[in-house]
Parts: sequence; C-alpha cells; structure tokens
Amino acid sequence: MRRTVLMLVVVASPLIAQQQQGATAANASVNATKSVWGIAQGYLVRSAEQMPESLYAFRPTPAIRSFGQLVGHVADAQYMFCSAALGEKAPVTGSFESDATTKDALVKAIKDAGAYCARAYAQTDAASTESITLFGQMKTTKMGALVFNASHDFEHYGNMVTYFRLKGMTPPSSQGM
Repeated sequence: MRRTVLMLVVVASPLIAQQQQGATAANASVNATKSVWGIAQGYLVRSAEQMPESLYAFRPTPAIRSFGQLVGHVADAQYMFCSAALGEKAPVTGSFESDATTKDALVKAIKDAGAYCARAYAQTDAASTESITLFGQMKTTKMGALVFNASHDFEHYGNMVTYFRLKGMTPPSSQGM
C-alpha cells in the first residue's frame, strides 16, 4: 500500500505541477506585463501620496512639468493606453494634467487610473493579440498598448525620482517595499 501511494505521488506531482503551470502559462505575457506595471503603479501612487502638497508646484526647471502636472500626465496616459487595450472609450474627459490642481485630486486620479488599468491587465493573452491603433497612426496590439503603458509609467516614475532627490527626499523605490 505504501509503495502504491508513493508511486502515485511520484507520478501525479509533475502532472499537477504541469496543470498549474498551464493555467498561468496561458496568460504568461499579460501576467508578466501586469507584474511590471503593478510595480510602477505602486511607486506612482506612493510618490503622489508622499510628496507634500506644497511641492506639487515644484519644477526642476521652468521648461518642464511640475510634480503635480507629472502625476496628472501619467493618469491621463494610463486612461488613454488602457482604454485602447480594452477597446473602449476612456471613461474620463478633460485632462488631469491641466485641470487637477490639488494633491487630493491628483492622488485620486492616479489611483482611479490604476483601478481602470487593472481591468486591461486582466485580459487574456489571446485577447491581447487584437490589432489596435495608438495616437491615430501607430499600429500595434492590445498587448503593445499594455507594454507601452508600463514603460511610460516607469519613464515618468524616473522623472519623479529626480524631483524627490532634488528636494532631499527618498523616493519610494529606495525605501523598500
């Protein structure tokens, strides 16, 4: 009896593991992209929350966005990329970058944009292969929009790191998880 149970465990364990891997492998591309985006989104939200409201108007030079405008720009872009990936019209109108002026409004905007994007990152790999057009001319796929969003988020989080460092503050990615 023990030998039979042991043989079942030895034979069944790899099969069970393969089935579990198959379930996640079916959406491996979207899941991997979602993981990267989730890290960026976390840093963006923490940055928006951590920066004092008095520094939301801070610009390292007059020619670039203020910290608040940067948060608004990322929220606007997330709605644009994720609505394209979902194949629907963005659920917001206007521009957080130009219209939102308070820390509370901008923190809410980046959190709400993230919640909206979570829907886009929940699609299957099969759905993400559908062709779309970004910026009215760039041919890509829904996955392309998700990857572009994640990289855009990290690009602008990198900008935020500079704003933090210029003010003698430690950015979220240097604080640990």
